[in-house]
Amino acid sequence: MNKSLLQLIVAISETRNFTTAGEKMNMTQPAVSRAVTSLERELGVTLIIRDRRHGVALTPVGERTVRVFREILQGYDKVDQEIAKEKGLETGCVRIGAFPVAASYFVPKLISQIKQHYPKLEFSIVEGTIADVQEWLDNRQIDVGLLIPSDKTTDSFPLYREGIYAVMRDDHRLNGKSIIRPEDLREEPMLICKAGYEPPVLSWFESAGETPKVKYILYNYRTALQMVLAGEGLAVMSELSLLDRPQGLTLKRLSPQAYRDIHIASGPVEDCTIAVKLFIEAAQKVFPFQAEHEPLIEI
Repeated sequence: MNKSLLQLIVAISETRNFTTAGEKMNMTQPAVSRAVTSLERELGVTLIIRDRRHGVALTPVGERTVRVFREILQGYDKVDQEIAKEKGLETGCVRIGAFPVAASYFVPKLISQIKQHYPKLEFSIVEGTIADVQEWLDNRQIDVGLLIPSDKTTDSFPLYREGIYAVMRDDHRLNGKSIIRPEDLREEPMLICKAGYEPPVLSWFESAGETPKVKYILYNYRTALQMVLAGEGLAVMSELSLLDRPQGLTLKRLSPQAYRDIHIASGPVEDCTIAVKLFIEAAQKVFPFQAEHEPLIEI
């Protein structure tokens, strides 16, 4: 079992397609099929289920095996980077996962800063929900993730504390208030963003013994803003989600104040490659965590 075979199986797990995985590895589809069959015969288990209509899928043992393969490949990367470091070169690839607002705000700034000092480092970026990012970290599909920490999150560092604000149309009846409290929204139809965005918002309501009157559950903050603009309800949303809000919306501070912390997370630091450690260190320098700071938006 060599490095190329491990890379092939990982590529199949990510593309769910023999042909596409073969193209990534410069292999024909028949060669990919033979390699997979040979490996399964050697291991004595079925790793991949072939289905002409629905593509390929990993078996449960296949999922577990691929995770181990990713860890082994990371070991290869660590060796390559140690050798490069000895030669005075900083090389490697950092796979970054982030939810959209974090990706757009943090990632370009980080890559630009790191490239100034380590031009040979490479980066790949995938976006998804906060739950997606956590899953990708758990499965070793990414090296670092920008997310809102949960009970499952380990080996993470706070990067940014963003405030949470009420969002309403300019002509809403509550626009005359300078501060919004949970009880002010008791009878208001609310839009809630899910997939990891909602815990700080729900906690804010719970702090006053209130339960939001949820009209819509959404997974995209831009959709939520457009729904508020259309008069379909109010929302309580985070600072970075409001940087590019459309005209016609008003923001209000909350009482009690609410916030959420964005973390940069990885696998165990001692297992990270040099490139990943450099990325984490750079993130902490470019965005030193502050519990209190001036908001990025004007209220």
